[in-house]
Amino acid sequence: MSVRPAKHPPALTPSASIPHAKTTIGCLLSLRISKTPITVLTAYDYPTALACSAHPVDITLVGDSLAQVCLGYPSTTRLSLDEMLHHCRAVARGSTSPLLIGDLPFGTYAPSVSDAVKSAVRMVQEGHVEGVKLEGGEETVEHVRALTKIGIPVMAHIGLLPQRHVSLSGYKVQGRTAQSASTLLRAARALEDAGAFAVVLEAMPTLLGAYITEQLNIPTIGIGAGPGTSGQVLVWDDMVGTWSGHKPRFVRHFADVRKEVVRGVSGYVNAVRNGTFPDSDREGYSMDRGEWEKFLATEGRPSWSWTPAPRDTPTEDAVAER
Repeated sequence: MSVRPAKHPPALTPSASIPHAKTTIGCLLSLRISKTPITVLTAYDYPTALACSAHPVDITLVGDSLAQVCLGYPSTTRLSLDEMLHHCRAVARGSTSPLLIGDLPFGTYAPSVSDAVKSAVRMVQEGHVEGVKLEGGEETVEHVRALTKIGIPVMAHIGLLPQRHVSLSGYKVQGRTAQSASTLLRAARALEDAGAFAVVLEAMPTLLGAYITEQLNIPTIGIGAGPGTSGQVLVWDDMVGTWSGHKPRFVRHFADVRKEVVRGVSGYVNAVRNGTFPDSDREGYSMDRGEWEKFLATEGRPSWSWTPAPRDTPTEDAVAER
C-alpha cells in the first residue's frame, strides 16, 4: 500500500475531473420544478464519498444503514451517535459537489426536541454534514420545526421506518389502506409546513408515492415508492451488489462488485501461495551491488546468495496497475 497522500482526490474516469456545481437546496427545488429526477446514494467512507462526488449524485446520504452494511449490527437501532459521527467525517473529507446529509441515529432525537437539536448540532459541527435526516411522521414535526428554525436543513422520512421495524412487525410496505395512506399524506404535509426541504418516501404503493409528490412543494425521494417521486435513493451496497443479506423488491444491482471482490481475493491468495506474487523485478526494489557487498561483508557472510524460486506465469486474475 502506498502511504503517500494524494495531492488531489483521484478522478475515477476522465470526465470525472470536470468540476461540478455544488448542489444546494435551491438546486433541488429547481430540479423538482423541471421534473428532473434527483439522485441520492448513501456513502459511508472516503472512497464511496469520492465516487458519489466524481460522477456525481445530487445528494450523498450518510445513512444509518451503515450499522448493518459496515458494522455488522443486526439493525440500525444499534448505531450510536459517536459511530455515526466517525463515518460522517470520513465521508465529508471526500465529498465535494453533492449536498451532504447524515441520518440522526435511533434514540438521538425522538425523546425530546432538545435532544434533536443537540444531536443535529453535533452532526453539523463534529460530523461536518450540511443537513440531517430523521425518521417519523407528525410526531416529529416540532423536532423539524426547531431544527430548521436554527438553520439546520432537515430531510424528513415517512413510510417504512427502519428504526421502528420491531414495532412495525418487520420491514413491511406502508400505506396500503385508505386510512394509512391518509396518515402518510397528512404527515408529509405537516413536515413540509414545519420546514423540511425534502421527504423520503419508503416502501409504499407507487400510486401513493406519486400522489404525495404531487401534493407537496418540496422534493420527494423515493426508495420503494415507485417512479413518480422527485428522485430516488439506494443504499450503496445494494446498488453495487455487495450486500449479501435480504434483497428488497425495490433494489436493483447496477454492478456486481461482490463477484469482482471474490475474484480479487482468491486471485491474490493463489498468487501468493504459488509464488507468482510478488515478482522481484516488476514488484520489488533493487540495491546497488557494491552497497550490497559491503553489507554482506559487515555481516561476515560475503558468499551469501539468494535465487528466487521458480515461478508460474501470472494468471489472468492479476490486474495490471495503471
